Amino acid sequence: MNLTLTSQAPERVETEALAVVVYESQPGAPASPRMDPGGIVSELFASGEATGKPLDTVLIHRPQGLAARRLLLVGGGKVEQFDSAQLRRAAGAALRFLKGKGVHEFVFAPSGNFPAGAQVAAAAEGLLAGDFEPDSYKTDKKDDKRIDRVAILADSSAQAALDRGVVTAQAQNLARSLINEPANRLTPKDLVARSRQVATDSGLEIEVLEQEQMQSLGMGALLGVAQGSAEPPAFIVLRYRPAGAPSSSTHLGLVGKAVTFDTGGISIKPAEGMEKMKYDMAGGAAMIGVMHALARLKPSIPVTAFVPTVENMPGSRAQRPGDIQTTLSGKTVEVINTDAEGRLILADALTYARRQGCTHLIDAATLTGAIVVALGHYNVGVFANDQVLLDRLLQSAKECGEKMWPMPLDEDYKEQLKSIIADLPNVGTRWGGAITAAMFLKEFADPTPWVHLDIAGTAWLEEAKPFLAKGPSGVAVRTLIDLAMKLG
Repeated sequence: MNLTLTSQAPERVETEALAVVVYESQPGAPASPRMDPGGIVSELFASGEATGKPLDTVLIHRPQGLAARRLLLVGGGKVEQFDSAQLRRAAGAALRFLKGKGVHEFVFAPSGNFPAGAQVAAAAEGLLAGDFEPDSYKTDKKDDKRIDRVAILADSSAQAALDRGVVTAQAQNLARSLINEPANRLTPKDLVARSRQVATDSGLEIEVLEQEQMQSLGMGALLGVAQGSAEPPAFIVLRYRPAGAPSSSTHLGLVGKAVTFDTGGISIKPAEGMEKMKYDMAGGAAMIGVMHALARLKPSIPVTAFVPTVENMPGSRAQRPGDIQTTLSGKTVEVINTDAEGRLILADALTYARRQGCTHLIDAATLTGAIVVALGHYNVGVFANDQVLLDRLLQSAKECGEKMWPMPLDEDYKEQLKSIIADLPNVGTRWGGAITAAMFLKEFADPTPWVHLDIAGTAWLEEAKPFLAKGPSGVAVRTLIDLAMKLG
């Protein structure tokens, strides 16, 4: 899909459809009064057919006084609450609605009480994210249901904002496309190949640690997870280095869990829903997407992504409950449950990232079902050992429209992580499971400032939204791009 800007007067734009935002608290008032010369919008509000409520859509054919063949009203809710997050959703909802109606090109009029550049960037992100479909393996695609072109109503001074929004959305969709791949089409080896292609396309440095190198280093926790699979593990390292001297000593490390399929190992999962365990690499996919964008946006600090990738399978060589693994840090772990494998591979990845000189660490992982119990499918669970880094990440999340909620990480929870035979068990009790999982990771991140994102409840949409297709969401990509651009 091609995105451009147009500065034409909205009533003169010749297009298949003109999409505008209308507000609940301003009945009948679209983005510009010139777009309602015949009074039809006011009539629809008066009759109750249009409400302006969030994502409410009404399509008007052959609107009087407009060159556009259709006028789409997209509800923005209360005008005083309308922000960039709501604009992204409105843009995505407009695109998905019009795509379903067989429209191939349209014009979107951004709106909001915030800068025009931010409006254009948010609109671009919403439009491109809304255009993603998870049907790549369908053979009966309906080619007439596609959007070829969208123009955003703004003047040429917003071109840089448009470009930034496009890069960010493409990164989110790259992560979604990786997450969407079935496990027989995206093994650890395949993820390495895709990462090499990303590095080549974007000019990133890439290093891949193979199994023998990880053995020499002593990554026992990671290798223990991988040993049940015929597919060898890999450790992907993507590096961005700014041109010239960095603006500060900050070196951001992004660590992403990439279990390309998770059966649970010997502690095998129930059959129901196991097909979705291809998305257990969503954290790693997010970091690959972020690096793809940063290579183009060029932050002032070095950023390195660390993506350990394995399969967790119940083969004859699989690790068993009760096994002891020695991590890269030297700490020993008693494996109580082989389905708590993500924290094992992240433990070695966090240690390696620290040894590579990272001054700040952020990991993202589909880590626990417990975070879904706590927060549902609406918020990412956020854990941190550093308040300053946490506050900066949450601010980026708010600006990028990604819901994240801080969770406790009190030392009291460490009481649940005791083993009589090793330094740590890999699970605690059933109570506060997302917290004890984060507490386990903290053992390998300290004392480096670190944030852990548990995206288990938000990385996959169980139902389609008006603005996003069912399936992979690409959560955390936008937030981490924004943070990396501002950190320094």
